[in-house]
Amino acid sequence: MTRPRVYITRRIPDAGLDPIREACDVILWGGDEPPPYETLVDHVRDVDGLLCLLTDRIDDALMAAAPRLRVISQMAVGYDNIDVAAATRRGIVVGYTPDVLTEATADMAFALLMAAARRLVEAVDYARAGRWRTWGPLTLLGHDVHGATLGIVGLGRIGRAVARRARGFDMRVLYYDCARDEAAEREFGPACLDLDTLLAESDFVTLHVPLTPATRHLIGREQLRRMKPTAVLINTSRGPVVDQEALVEALRAGEIGYAALDVTDPEPLPPDHPLFALPNAIITPHIASASVTARAQMAVLAARNLLAGLRGEAPPFCVNPAALVRPNK
Repeated sequence: MTRPRVYITRRIPDAGLDPIREACDVILWGGDEPPPYETLVDHVRDVDGLLCLLTDRIDDALMAAAPRLRVISQMAVGYDNIDVAAATRRGIVVGYTPDVLTEATADMAFALLMAAARRLVEAVDYARAGRWRTWGPLTLLGHDVHGATLGIVGLGRIGRAVARRARGFDMRVLYYDCARDEAAEREFGPACLDLDTLLAESDFVTLHVPLTPATRHLIGREQLRRMKPTAVLINTSRGPVVDQEALVEALRAGEIGYAALDVTDPEPLPPDHPLFALPNAIITPHIASASVTARAQMAVLAARNLLAGLRGEAPPFCVNPAALVRPNK
């Protein structure tokens, strides 16, 4: 029996790679950078399955060049880089990896919150530069997290995990979402507000929404102006959820106090981007899920999704189950 042929766009943890190699003939892109789009198109022409990352553009033209392609398995919780409608039309199932990165991402969001609140990056730079001469009563004063108000934009899996962490700091928790979550309100006690009110009342605002046409630049000039001048904006969702030009202006003008971003637009930011020059901005290189445990679990789930799709089954976590009944490419 002919083994299915699979292309993997970057090396993933062995916990996911090994079972794929046992069942498939694998072509693995060996570079540290994503494969160029033209290279990716060329390599998928005769594959049955594709395991990709959020850095890969998977559009209709690429799928059209891959007549044997049956499954796309994305090793990420988001999939805005994939033309899901085109995949469904072509009978290609798309898998993704939710849940397993929830706790790691919530940890990172809270780490960014605390680092911004207590100005940790500034403090490290201060000490390393030899400016630490003595203890000073006004040196690098930050803001308390305990008892502060946290606004969560998007109360999905990660947003709820952040709300659980906030309880340990006796924070007042507010949330904004397209649908009210009464179960979460009973469990964690967050209050559901409209976005404008949440922004005006929060000391910290953390973003946990998917990137869609409705959420692109959800936080723009008007929203930033509604925030407190001491407020901290945390983003571990997707860069384009924030109007980055407006954010730079708001940080420079003191309209908000701080921004802590694990995602940017574009990624990576060029080294001369103005955000890097701002003392009240923390930028990390999209590492919210970068724990050993989370990445291994993501790889395992991506492998399960891929292998299920190759067997003609619905992946355990499937974006478009309708593709299973639309076999015409």
